[in-house]
Formats: sequence, C-alpha cells, structure tokens
Amino acid sequence: SSLLVIGVADAFLSNSRTAVSMKVADVYDMKNQKGVGATSTYLHSLAPMPSKRGGKSEEEIQVELSSGKVMEGGKVIDFEAIKGPSHAEQALQGAKDTIVSSGEKYIPPGNGILGINDDVVSEVGHELGQFATPGQIQLCAAYLRSKAPKSLFETNPNSINREESSFSEEEKNTIDSILRKAYVESGEVTSAFAKTFFLGTQLLPELPREAIWAIYVWCRRTDEIVDAPRDSDEEMLNDLGSWEMRLEALWKHGEVEDVYDLCLLDVLVRYPNLPITPFTDMIRGMLMDVPGLGQERYESFDELHLYCYRVAGTVGLMSLPVFGCAEGYNDQIAREPALSLGVAFQLTNILRDVGEDAEKRGRVYLPREDMATFGVTEEQILAKKVDQNYVDFMKFQIERAKMYYERARRGVFMLAPESRLPVQSSLDAYGKILDKIEENGYDSLTTRAYVGKWEKLSMIPMSWYKTQDISRTLPFPGDKPVPTLDEPTP
Repeated sequence: SSLLVIGVADAFLSNSRTAVSMKVADVYDMKNQKGVGATSTYLHSLAPMPSKRGGKSEEEIQVELSSGKVMEGGKVIDFEAIKGPSHAEQALQGAKDTIVSSGEKYIPPGNGILGINDDVVSEVGHELGQFATPGQIQLCAAYLRSKAPKSLFETNPNSINREESSFSEEEKNTIDSILRKAYVESGEVTSAFAKTFFLGTQLLPELPREAIWAIYVWCRRTDEIVDAPRDSDEEMLNDLGSWEMRLEALWKHGEVEDVYDLCLLDVLVRYPNLPITPFTDMIRGMLMDVPGLGQERYESFDELHLYCYRVAGTVGLMSLPVFGCAEGYNDQIAREPALSLGVAFQLTNILRDVGEDAEKRGRVYLPREDMATFGVTEEQILAKKVDQNYVDFMKFQIERAKMYYERARRGVFMLAPESRLPVQSSLDAYGKILDKIEENGYDSLTTRAYVGKWEKLSMIPMSWYKTQDISRTLPFPGDKPVPTLDEPTP
C-alpha cells in the first residue's frame, strides 16, 4: 500500500483525447450520460468475466458498496466505517471473541512484537524494539497519559495512573530516551520500506515528521501481520484480532504493549482529534487481500475504489490531523482531496505492478469490466502479452489515475504551510511513475516503472514552486492551474 494524504469528467478527458483511444472516450461518455453505475451494467452485459471472487459473495460486496457516501463532484466515494456482513468480518470478530473468552493475555508468536517479524528486522539491518523493559514501557505510557487532555482517555484501574507532576526528573529522562529511540527506529522502518514516502517526511518539521513515522509503522505492522507466511489463517486472524483490540485499548484507555505503541500513543496525545476509524478501516483493507477471506477479483471500478480507500485513502485521513489545515479550512473540507490522493497513489501502485501481482501473487486488481471493454484477458496478463488492446487499456487507467491526482492537488493549499511541500513532493514523485509507464510503452507486464532517487530530488524545486500562491496564477509551463475548492475540477 502507498502512504500519505491522499469516472473521469468530460472536461479533463477532452484535453487528452488525442492521446487516448476513442474507446476510452466512449466509456467515459457512457458513464456521464447514463449516471453512476450505468457503465458497469452495460459492460457486464457485453462481456461477462469468470465468477472467481474470493471469500466475498456478490451480495456482501454490494452491501458494502451501497453504504459508501458519494462526495462532492461524484468522483470520490467515502467508505468510512463500512463493515459489511462478510466472512472476513465474521472471522475477525470470532478471533476477538475467542481471545476475550480465554481470559488470558494474548501472546503473539516469535519475538513478541506483533508485525515486527524477521523480514522487517532483516530489511532494517538490526534488532528492533528490544531496548526497553515492560516496566519501562508502562512507565512511559503512564507519563504520556498524564499529559493528555483530561477527556481523551477513560481511566483503567488496572493501569498505572499518575499525575504529570509526580514523575521525577530521572524518570522523565528515561522516558525521553526510550521515546527518542522508538522514533529513531520508526524512521528506520519507514526508510527501509517506503523510500519515496520517507523522502517526503524529511521536508516536515520534527514533531509532525515523527508522528507520520509512527503512523507508517503501525500501517507497516498491520500489513506484515496479514502477509507474513503462516501455517494457517487461524494464526493470522488471532494476531489481527489481538491487533485491533490493542488499537481499541490505546484509543479508549491509552494502553500500550510495546515501544512502537508508545509512539502512536504520543501522537494521539499530541493530536487528540486523530480518529480511530481510518485505522480500523485499514485492517479491513488488508483482509481484502487474504485468499479465501477477501476479494480476489474486482468486477467494477467502484469495487476497486473501496479497496483503494481502505488501504490508501485511510492513510490520508490518519495524516490530516498531523499536517494541520490552513486558515479557513478544516479536516472535513480537506477530506475529499485526501481521499483522492489515496485513490491516485493506490491506482499508481496497481498499474505499476500488474505483471508482478499476477505472477507472484496470482492477483489481478484491474476492474474486469474495463478489461472486457478493451479486450484484455487474465490469460494475456499472466502470459505477459502487451498488444494494442493492453496499451489502450493502460492509457485509460492512467488518465483515470491522473484525474485523481488533479483532484488531490486542491488539497495541498488546504494544508498548513509547513505541510504543503512534503505532500506536493510526494504527489509529484509518485505521479511520475505514471509517466514512466508511458515511457515504457505502457508495458507494466514485463517492465516495472521506476523513479530514481536523484530524479525525485531534482523535482523538489518544482514541487516547492507549486506550493506557492503565485503558482495558482502563473503555473509551470505545461502545468495546469490548481482550482480552488469552489471551482470545477476534472
């Protein structure tokens, strides 16, 4: 999944028709003329695809989709807190019920730090999270809770509860040392697994930079819990059920289990309006990738939109309270651009990794209705055959992704000034991947689009200019003016 704040309309498409096949224009026109969902019904009747869907039934999928909230402009759907009656949801709840009924503290396998497995340690290059005793961790948590707004947490009589003034200077020095080390390691994990994202965080002031690292590590750990090789899904569900229960306990009581939980608790104390919902929604996004529990194929773009919200749009919502908003804006106003960026980032991931996902994971995320429209088959993808149909198909998908980047750009000026450059630079660097796919002849089956470190760095001055007010009236040559929230967007 990709991290940071995160149909196409006729106005945007009309500027691109020379580069996009008439098939693409026809599809957009059908949707615009007949309304949301019209294209889905029409295309499904044209070329039905195989019925393999994974662990979700058609009814379960439709319940979730129908619960989404269509946002301003009709291009972004907010799927916040949608929990359909799926097998995955029931399995996760069953695991949580089993843990509760056992009456015992859940002990994860391995080194006892959920989501920090041998692969993570190997990637970082040294042991992680082993520098504080359980007692020291709980002392840190008690201190952080003592600094929180009085109404933020409910008191748990089984936890250490002290006033901030009761902590000695020696204790405070120990606490500060542990938190410093935890944040340093969080930055190392972020750097190891998300280089473009990490580069963007370097442009933030220290406190929000550390907060974003803490959020990223939580997301990384969630991904590792779901994706780590295991003997059975039962072990994964037990870990994930325990993980969600820990999250709930952190938000309700300020309770923690390890040093990286301390970082997230510290973030919550600093940013008390940080909501828990995007975190629980991301857990459900990760479950969508589990064979037999999730969704192995996506019939329509609306279905893929739900996946994009859960694994990427949620990161934008987690980040908004940290980034802060400019005067006159708030998290709710900035929500649609943040969700747009999540969709843009995840679509970029999917388009970049078509061949790799099919070969290594047996997954095809591309909407099957779109594939049918352009005459692209799963067999062709697995055989890594790039023909004109696939090229036209990729042009269509890239234009859709670029539209979401354009919508997301509006949100940059809604952010606090110190947060604009990190978001804009990440937006530009990630969007460049789409240009690389085009330069590779739209071949994302045998060639992986890649933007090098020095190329990313060279883009920062242009990204900085885009965050300045003058860029709204004097854009870079070839760049589009950024509309305000009240102006029409693609």
